[in-house]
Amino acid sequence: MATELRMLRDVEWDAWSDTLNRAFGEPPPSPEQRALRRELTETGRSFGVWDGADCVATAGAFSFGLTVPGGAEVPVAGVTMVSVQPTHRRRGLLRAMMRHQLADVRERGEPLAVLTASEPAIYGRFGYGAAALDMQLTVDTLRLAAPELPGTDEVRLRLVDPAAALAECERVYARLVPARPGMLARRPGWDRLAVLDLPGERAGAGELQCVLAEVDGEVRGYARYAVKVVWEDAGPAGVVRVRHVEAPDPVVYAALWRFLFGIDLTSSVTVRTRPVDDALPHLVGDMRRCVPVLRESLFVRPVEVGAALAARTYRTPVDVVLEVADPFCPWNEGRWRLTGDATGAVCARTTDPAELALSVRELGSAYLGGFTLRSLAAASAVRELRPGALAAASVAFGSDVAPWLPHGF
Repeated sequence: MATELRMLRDVEWDAWSDTLNRAFGEPPPSPEQRALRRELTETGRSFGVWDGADCVATAGAFSFGLTVPGGAEVPVAGVTMVSVQPTHRRRGLLRAMMRHQLADVRERGEPLAVLTASEPAIYGRFGYGAAALDMQLTVDTLRLAAPELPGTDEVRLRLVDPAAALAECERVYARLVPARPGMLARRPGWDRLAVLDLPGERAGAGELQCVLAEVDGEVRGYARYAVKVVWEDAGPAGVVRVRHVEAPDPVVYAALWRFLFGIDLTSSVTVRTRPVDDALPHLVGDMRRCVPVLRESLFVRPVEVGAALAARTYRTPVDVVLEVADPFCPWNEGRWRLTGDATGAVCARTTDPAELALSVRELGSAYLGGFTLRSLAAASAVRELRPGALAAASVAFGSDVAPWLPHGF
C-alpha cells in the first residue's frame, strides 16, 4: 500500500503523538504532559506519513520569533517532532517531509527555519547549520566564594510557588529576548512547560523551587532549581540543580547566584544551559571550579537567503557577493550581493562576480554570529574567491553577544 504524506487532523493527534513517542523510545507521557503537548501543537503546521491506517512518520513546527544580530525579531519555523518508524526507513520519507515543510515555511513568508537535533548529522544534508553553542556548568561551591557585587545586599529574594510566579518570570524573560541572538519570543503556554515537575523525572532531586529577585518592589530576576540530597561519610554533599536563572541586571544576577551557592547541605551547583559568554565564571575567584561542557544547540536554515540576510544587521560595513549552493531549496542557489552595516542591510540577486562561495548550511552556521566564516573556511567549507573578502565578511557577520537558545522545543 502506498504511503500518504498529509496534514495532521485533530482527531489523529493521539495516534500521531504515540508514533513520535515510540520512535524516541520514550515512556507514555503523564496526563499533564500530554495535555500541554497537545495544547502547544500547531495542528496546521504538523503533518505525518500514513501507511494505511498507521501513522509511520511525523514532523511539525512551532511559530516563534527569533532574535537576530541587531535585535530584530524575525518570524521563524521551529522544526520539531520529526520521526520515522524503523519499519519505514530508507524509503525517502524524511526527505519528503523536509521538502514539504520547507516549501510550507517559504509560503508562510518565514525567512528562517530552526531546530534542535537529537542526531546532528541528519540535518546538514537539508541545509541546517549549527549556529549556537550551549554551556553546561558544574560549580564547586565548597571551594568558591559566592558571587558578590556592590548592591547585592539590596536585592530582596523571595521563595514562591513556581507555577504561581509564571507571569512575573515571563516578563523578565521577555525583557531578555531582544538583547541576545538566538533567543525565542514564544507564544502563550510555553511558560508552563518550564515548570512541569513530574516526580518520575526528578532523578532523585526534590520538588522544583522558584526564587524571585526584587528591587524596589519590582521583580528583576528569578531562578528555578531543585536540590538533590547527597550524604557522604564526611557529611552533606548535596547538589543544587539549576533549571533556569535569568536577570537583565548584573547585580541581580549575582544576587541570585549567591543565593544558589549558599543553599544548606550542598557542595555543588549544576546548571544545564547557559550562553558561552555567561558572567558566572567571571563572578567567582577561580573559573576552573566552574567546569564547562559545550555542545551545539540551535541549528539555523535560511529558507529565503535574501530576506534572511537583510533581516539582521552587521558588526562592520560589508559589501560582498556570495555564491550560495542550495540544491535542496534551489530558489536560493546563485549569486547574492549583501550590503549592510550596523543600521541595516540589503541582499539581492546579482550577476556580479562571486567573492565568497559557500553552501546554505555554512550560511546558517554564521548567521547568528556564533561561528565565524573564517573558521568555516579553515574547514574548507567556505571558499574565498577575492582576496580580502573573507576577513571583511567574517568580522561583519560577528556578534558582540554570543547567540544562545534558552530552551528546547
